[in-house]
Amino acid sequence: MRARLGGLWRSTLGRHLVVALAALVVLVVVLESVSDYRNTQLAAMAYLGIAAGGLTVLTGTNGQLSLGHGALMAVGAYTAALLLPDRDTSVPLSVVIVAAVLTTLLVGTVVGLAAARLHGPYLAGATLALAVAVPGIALYFKETLGGEQGLPVVMPEIPVWVLDLAFFVTGQDLTRSRFTAYVAWLTLVVVYMLLANLGAGRTGRRWRAVRDDEVAAELAGIDLGRARVSAFVVSAAAAGAAGAILAFTVKLAAPSAFTLTLSLTLLAAIVLGGLGSLTGALIGAALLTFLPGVVTDLGRSAGLGDIRAAELAPLVYGLVMVAVVLLAPAGIVGSLRGALAHRRSTHRSTSSKGTAA
Repeated sequence: MRARLGGLWRSTLGRHLVVALAALVVLVVVLESVSDYRNTQLAAMAYLGIAAGGLTVLTGTNGQLSLGHGALMAVGAYTAALLLPDRDTSVPLSVVIVAAVLTTLLVGTVVGLAAARLHGPYLAGATLALAVAVPGIALYFKETLGGEQGLPVVMPEIPVWVLDLAFFVTGQDLTRSRFTAYVAWLTLVVVYMLLANLGAGRTGRRWRAVRDDEVAAELAGIDLGRARVSAFVVSAAAAGAAGAILAFTVKLAAPSAFTLTLSLTLLAAIVLGGLGSLTGALIGAALLTFLPGVVTDLGRSAGLGDIRAAELAPLVYGLVMVAVVLLAPAGIVGSLRGALAHRRSTHRSTSSKGTAA
């Protein structure tokens, strides 16, 4: 039995499955122990984490800079809004998420093929144009996409079997906000497991090879354009799932939610957490979600008015960003890994000296 468990842990897929199951246990404990307001915040953290996870694959693993992921999230959100127009809809949420992923994947394929030969600032410029243009599509097709007001997203009734299962497991009635948080975090766990497996396999090695040295990768037989397109498509699919979860959480898909600020926010999240790390992407999403509220509460406690306290949050967030860039240029996770590696090497050298003596 122990040998089987050891073999399961040594397998990449098995290790990721064990981590995913542990994450699900923690998920149930956390979501059942917090208020509906915190559940809404955790759902927001989940959709930011999903989008940041996809972006860290593109930027951290493959080395492409994208400023248009907010626009890709808009595609997923509007897909969800079109499939959930009223309470009587019979489309399951899982089907809505898959439809959002497939639609965004199609858009990402078109954009990725068009930008396959671009990299660095040129790709950033192309995706920046995407971020600026996509919200305007909703204004142009306002009869279908709702214009500036956007489209309402009406969540269907929670299935009876889900209510029964939740009460059997937790002993509590499942509220709508908690249900949304469960959907958001289950989606995040699935997306992260898929991204982690891709990153640990042959596809991830190709992405990293292209990032590290394009000439060496091409000499090794790697098709640079195909590697870039595949990374962009995977990242776009994650953004589509995040957009659907955003629509479920805020109950609206509107152009104002998908401005350039959202794309820059996602980029800030992966820089803060650490490029190329899914854990770092999740930490960055947590900072983006909870830090503004904490700072605002501290400002109120210090005697500031509501407006002044709210204005304090972006300032502190900017200072944190500058501090991380200066003191931990590899991001929070990257710097922690570097410190642990340095500590291990120091310990080994000390042990070897003691043995020699």
